[in-house]
Amino acid sequence: MIGRHDIAAAERLIRPHIRRTPVIEISGADFGLNAARLGFKLEFLRHAGSFKTRGALANLLMRNILAPGVVAASGGNHGAAVAYAAMRLATPAKIFVPGISSRAKIQRIRDYGAELVVGGERYADVLAASEAWAAQSGALAIHAFDQKETLLGQGSIGLELDEQLPDLDNTELMRY
Repeated sequence: MIGRHDIAAAERLIRPHIRRTPVIEISGADFGLNAARLGFKLEFLRHAGSFKTRGALANLLMRNILAPGVVAASGGNHGAAVAYAAMRLATPAKIFVPGISSRAKIQRIRDYGAELVVGGERYADVLAASEAWAAQSGALAIHAFDQKETLLGQGSIGLELDEQLPDLDNTELMRY
């Protein structure tokens, strides 16, 4: 079970390595949602372009990484996040992405210095290839969503939202 205390501990660990992203508030009427206020957290302004950087950094900072470094399978965002975190922490990274990944995300992974393997048609293909690489090389596997450290890091977005939008209420939107 993951609790707020666990997420707060992970947030303190990753804080020196991430920027706090802004929130903008707009009227829900702009989207046909009556007078509800909407808050948007601009995670696309984060290094690597998504909230996934939080989970990647938590993994690298909370786990024991051996000389072979880390490995991840991704459609793009998670791979870019792991590549960024590995670059930031001077750790070797190997990222597996399917051939359908966007050129921009592939380039971002390369720009962060990770070794990139493009192949397979689906995420399942590259996940299997990354798991085989981890078993062969001893690299630490960083899963995109099914790992406690990933969840702890990504959960830190909720702490920031709680501070930035203290009156946050999703009950109005739950009716739509």
